[in-house]
Amino acid sequence: MKASRLLSILMLLQSRGRLTAAALAEALEVSERTVLRDIDQLSAAGVPLWGERGRAGGFQLREGWSTQLTGMTEPEANALLLAGLPGPATELGLGAAAASARLKLLASLPTGWREQANQVGERLHIDPVDWYRAQDTPKYLREVADAVWHARRLKVHYDSWRGAVERELEPLGLVLKAGAWYLIARSTGQPGARTYRLASLLDLAFTGTTFQRPRSFNLAETWRASAARFEAELRTLQAHVRVSPRALGWLRNSRLPAVPLPGATPSADGWQEVLMPIESIEHGARQLLGWGAEVEALAPAELRALVLSMAQAVVARLEASGAAI
Repeated sequence: MKASRLLSILMLLQSRGRLTAAALAEALEVSERTVLRDIDQLSAAGVPLWGERGRAGGFQLREGWSTQLTGMTEPEANALLLAGLPGPATELGLGAAAASARLKLLASLPTGWREQANQVGERLHIDPVDWYRAQDTPKYLREVADAVWHARRLKVHYDSWRGAVERELEPLGLVLKAGAWYLIARSTGQPGARTYRLASLLDLAFTGTTFQRPRSFNLAETWRASAARFEAELRTLQAHVRVSPRALGWLRNSRLPAVPLPGATPSADGWQEVLMPIESIEHGARQLLGWGAEVEALAPAELRALVLSMAQAVVARLEASGAAI
């Protein structure tokens, strides 16, 4: 806390020039005595600042002296550069602004840091879209983003899983997950926030009114809670399956949360029993059929029966079409 306050004093003097102890105390919400102690510590640490008494007096830094990158450390500068994803910025209509901001940031860095910061983009690229997925660029992304920036209410026509609905929303934040855009918003006059996939937005209009953002709202925490709730509600069943070494590799590559059956050991040929979450019996059967003969459904009994029924239906269709079996 104290280190942060010392840095804040440097930032204030660097950006505003000469300031009195009273002005610094007001800006930092501390006493003048605390400011004077901090000034003494900065001077003792070698910061070239001096003060003058009188009505026009105050404290100021030596002319031409400044902190590096307004107090940012080298890791912080690199982290800021990494945060600028050009693809999403362009989708939001901020591509040119992001490029301009990056140039200004690079120009403000010392020469050594500037060279290292340039290397970040040459050595690390972030692609937020998962494999075999198309980029999701919703029709109304920029309009929704504008509403989020300026706290404007929206009237939307939304295609929910229950059917098309009309909503008046107060947009609180945008989230980009695995190439898909989501809006966190609350319905006007209702507590709590809900998640809306922007690709399901059928129509949009501005109401012409604004709203007050809740002070306690935290986008990251709200998204984490929403995602955890969604996954818990989505996959309420568990499949007990036996998988080959090859299928076990597929499970790892697909990042599915499968775990070995407690107490079970792999067989001599490497097959292993695992437990994996599924959304429904039908969803689980379709997923397991995609792995062919490399997986065997053991339980629930309904899952095993449906996998067999689907496999028999595939064979019957192939036979009916004259395919050789």
